[in-house]
Amino acid sequence: MIVRENFELQLKELQEKIVMLANLASGAISKSYAALESNNVDEALEVIDDDTIADLLEEEINDFAILLIAKQQPVAIDLRRIIAAIKIASDIERMADFGVNIAKSAIRIGDQPFILPLTPLKQMHDITLKMIRLSIEAFEKEDVVLSREIIEMDDEVDRFYGEMIRSLLRLSDEKNLQQVTQLSLIARYLERTADHTTNIAENIYFLVRGRYISRNE
Repeated sequence: MIVRENFELQLKELQEKIVMLANLASGAISKSYAALESNNVDEALEVIDDDTIADLLEEEINDFAILLIAKQQPVAIDLRRIIAAIKIASDIERMADFGVNIAKSAIRIGDQPFILPLTPLKQMHDITLKMIRLSIEAFEKEDVVLSREIIEMDDEVDRFYGEMIRSLLRLSDEKNLQQVTQLSLIARYLERTADHTTNIAENIYFLVRGRYISRNE
């Protein structure tokens, strides 16, 4: 019984590390987008500097998970919890990287006036942050219903992504090329962040059900 209790405490610690990493990624996305809107280069630079923390935490999660497998030799859902944690940590770390990429694009745009309203981009940002928040909740609760909701939200992000890219293409002349390129990249980074959040939701479904979700269910 004591061995089982210790293992459950270690699984809880692993879960807490994942949540911590997700909060770092969410913060990077939020802060980098705020830096874009406010032309705040210093804030963008902070996002870039803080990325090392997320990288180190992902390594720590991987080492911790591998050690748990080696020491506890888990089976069934316990093994799936650890495998899912490793996969989810990888997705979250990529999301933090996208926050850094948005910050770099914000720096390149600098204090230039925006060539078009950023409404679709802001919608992508807001939905993506909600997806990250819900993915943390679904992970903590092992909630497959919530994981399905997250997957469905990805279609909304894709719609705003298409809208933003079409608007940018209409303005892609030599004068606007630099900003069109950077805003297109930011839209792509947010779209990819939503994709990685969808991966997390799919891994949560696998964790609970032992199989991957079918879009036809």
